[in-house]
Amino acid sequence: MKLYNFPELSQVAKARGFKALGSFNLHCLEMLPAFFRAAKQTNSPLMIQISTGTADYLGHKLLVDAVSSLAASEQVPTCLHLDHCSDPLAIRTAIDAGFSSVMYDGSHLNIEENIANTRLVIAIAHPRGVSVEAELGAIGGAEDGKMVAAEDISFTTVEDAKRFVDETGVDMLAVSVGTVHGLYTGKAQLQHRRLAEITAATGTPLVLHGGTGVSDEDMRLAVAGGIEKVNVGTEMNVQWVGRCKEMFEKGKVSDSVRKFLIPANEAVTQVLAEKIGLFK
Repeated sequence: MKLYNFPELSQVAKARGFKALGSFNLHCLEMLPAFFRAAKQTNSPLMIQISTGTADYLGHKLLVDAVSSLAASEQVPTCLHLDHCSDPLAIRTAIDAGFSSVMYDGSHLNIEENIANTRLVIAIAHPRGVSVEAELGAIGGAEDGKMVAAEDISFTTVEDAKRFVDETGVDMLAVSVGTVHGLYTGKAQLQHRRLAEITAATGTPLVLHGGTGVSDEDMRLAVAGGIEKVNVGTEMNVQWVGRCKEMFEKGKVSDSVRKFLIPANEAVTQVLAEKIGLFK
């Protein structure tokens, strides 16, 4: 089974009754079967996203081969997405390895540079059937070692979003509307009116980063308001690490490592299944 790009996977999701796709951060190969179990339990297609750190840790080709193999054997339509990358060379490496979707993150640049660089990435990606996500505005919190302080948060404006989409033709646009990367002990304050206005102005699939800190009610409202891709990573990682800590503390050095990891993977499946349920 081939890996799907975002527009292709979105069509599958909508045919199955979903309004949005969850995009879930994979941190290690041990988590991977748990992702597919959640997708099968919910009859959902699967979008797996990889940080540049994880890609360097595991290797681009190993990730592509592992995800492609499981997608075929489990018969789950799957997209493999490179998340938050500001380096066009690293994006090209992922595309060459077989990733089916990439994100160019130029949100730290002025809008002119962000547009210009996004267009360059699209020129590389689209001829090869790879979808491209971009980001406009600055979302607070920490993501893969990069920190945006509260005073540096910049919400996406309707005017900038329309200009960006018109001048790039990007496949999906991540917007800053009140979410925070890495938030799992508090509640994000979403700006639903801003989101609705950006949706109306652009007509392009919008992406919600920092999905962990969003309440179920707000998540459903965001999906109804135009969000078609929701990034989830921190909540899943917190559960996985927590279960691992519990199991390793109880275990013996002679135990098989799989005994420590199985409960952690079960927690990952549960988190993914619960999140996917919010996207209908």
